[in-house]
Amino acid sequence: EREKKPYYLTTAIAYTSGKPHIGNTYEVVLADAIVRYKRNQGYDVRFQTGTDEHGQKIELKAEEAGITPKEFVDNVSSEIKRIWDLMNTSYDRFIRTTDEEHEKQVQKIFKKLYEQGDIYKGHYEGMYCTPCESFFTPSQLVDGKCPDCGRECQPAKEEAYFLKLSKYQDRLIEHINTHPEFIQPESRKNEMMNNFLLPGLQDLCVSRTSFKWGIPVDFDPGHIVYVWVDALSNYITGLGYDQDGNSDEMFDKFWPADLHLIGKDILRFHTIYWPIMLMALGLPLPKQVFGHPWLLQGDGKMSKSKGNVLYADDLVDEFGVDAVRYFVLHEMPFENDGVVTWELMVERMNSDLANTLGNLVNRTISMSNKYFDGVVKDAGVSEPVDDELKAVINAAPGKVTEKMDKLRVADAITEIFTLFKRCNKYIDETMPWALAKEEEKKPRLATVLYNLMDGIRVGATLLDSFMPETSEKILAQINATKGELETLKAGEYPNDTKVVEKPEILFARIDEEEFMKKYGFLSENEKLYKTPTADGRCGVSKIGDFYEKYTGYKLPPKTVGEWIEIDDYKLATVTNGVVFKDNEDKFSTIRSEFANIPETVRRVKISRELAAMAQTGQSNYERAMARKDFVTANICISEFMQHTMKIVYLLNRKYAPYYKWMLKGMKELESLMENRYYRTDQWIFMPDTNWENKENYELPLE
Repeated sequence: EREKKPYYLTTAIAYTSGKPHIGNTYEVVLADAIVRYKRNQGYDVRFQTGTDEHGQKIELKAEEAGITPKEFVDNVSSEIKRIWDLMNTSYDRFIRTTDEEHEKQVQKIFKKLYEQGDIYKGHYEGMYCTPCESFFTPSQLVDGKCPDCGRECQPAKEEAYFLKLSKYQDRLIEHINTHPEFIQPESRKNEMMNNFLLPGLQDLCVSRTSFKWGIPVDFDPGHIVYVWVDALSNYITGLGYDQDGNSDEMFDKFWPADLHLIGKDILRFHTIYWPIMLMALGLPLPKQVFGHPWLLQGDGKMSKSKGNVLYADDLVDEFGVDAVRYFVLHEMPFENDGVVTWELMVERMNSDLANTLGNLVNRTISMSNKYFDGVVKDAGVSEPVDDELKAVINAAPGKVTEKMDKLRVADAITEIFTLFKRCNKYIDETMPWALAKEEEKKPRLATVLYNLMDGIRVGATLLDSFMPETSEKILAQINATKGELETLKAGEYPNDTKVVEKPEILFARIDEEEFMKKYGFLSENEKLYKTPTADGRCGVSKIGDFYEKYTGYKLPPKTVGEWIEIDDYKLATVTNGVVFKDNEDKFSTIRSEFANIPETVRRVKISRELAAMAQTGQSNYERAMARKDFVTANICISEFMQHTMKIVYLLNRKYAPYYKWMLKGMKELESLMENRYYRTDQWIFMPDTNWENKENYELPLE
């Protein structure tokens, strides 16, 4: 047996200020999918996560709760670990920064850096954000508030120790330039280089004296080690690193880390501060840092202050663990923020899980029992359509591996469900129920059912990393074992295998109307006429507000209950997006299939998630410009343009809005109008001949 290659992945450690919402939970589920796939590829995996438990914010929260900081973090850390366990994450180490060995090594690391001159004592004066535990200069504030979280900052001045970042700046720039895979995605690398490294680094404050809840600096007891030296060191202390040279063999085996998986908002700390700390300690840098995007609620980034938080355990109670894993993994693009809502989860549950996957497994097993007493055998009666299915089966493992190697987890899941969809299409093509009516066609029927079982077996094996319990259930029902990824192919399902007599329902369909009532949500029509705005208006009157906000054009005033005419369509409601109502009085909820709809039958629902993402884009742009972060501003403009174009094009192209701030930064928009089509990861917009009539679409660039 060949020796397994080590693979070490870490997540950011969760801050113990409160219960993690589904956006926080996404990261550890994403990491779990990656490491499970690596294990299935034969790697010797080490997966570490945990909790960050020191800081002023925690000290204040503990005081408010009337308990000690240690009691507070014990409670929250236990809750975080419970959520991680609930989501079936297969971590090898759950580290806590209050662990005795971690604290001891952090003190040694701090002292080592001080003794060799990389840390020195000084004074810090600036604006301090307690929730972010970050200092800012007055020029970095946005409207006098924190540029990261938007909360109030307080002036602070105190004695502090500083880490000499500038000493290692050129060396870090060289490393990033010679290791293009170090920071991913590419846009994140550009942001770090252009916004921080190339303009020049300021030394980093690494100790505090204004609060006590932290690891003491042992040679200067009035100071505690500030958050990032403490928190970042967990990636090596969790492997048994010892500053005195007595590190555990596990450290030698797994360091440097293959992947630090973190949120994009803490990329700076992991790609600048942490590498410089490692350079100062004489240790190799991690091979890759991936800054994943955020998982948003329908109305923006989740936060308790906004009241838009979804919790993993609540979702699991309603949908089940694997369904929630599917939701968060499938809805997160590679680079842009993803969106999750109750409505979207119900749709995915019914369409993808209950229908595409669950119904496929159920009816294939049921037909095998009905026609052959549950015994599956390839009778060798093949037709060309079989080769088409087998080609998809054989291609699936390679495609999934290719996506996973690039950390495109959502795309990998899509490839697996492409296989399941092809199996469903194969059923429609071969019509087993028709074959069963003629005795002489029973051998062909047996071959068809064998091919289906074989496709399900391969799909279930691939699904293991993402939905492990579902994968196990499927393989158990068809009496198959999980195949090896490297050799997974069609035709390896053993002949004469007997499936279970009665298939288990993997995912039950949800009655959307009953679900909405159960949780107090209103139906579309109820929202239209019963949901008041702040000034007490209801129904259609709100459409004008939405339309003006996102297009800049006013609509004629209408009374409640009237339809607003826009060309050949009637705009019905916007509470959950925009719905066009056709002449047959039917609502269309077509989403990504838009490109396949004829130009003359454009019935599209624009989800409110797109509007929220556009809002977020503009807000982030304004913050970036305020702190002169021009690279991030350009990224925001580009992303905002994409989301705005989606909204505008589907509303009505002749009312196309071009925000002035967007136009100033994106002259490329002009070339967009000249293209035959505009494509993003999820949408394709096909222009008609009128789109090329430039007189209606002149860009008022200033």
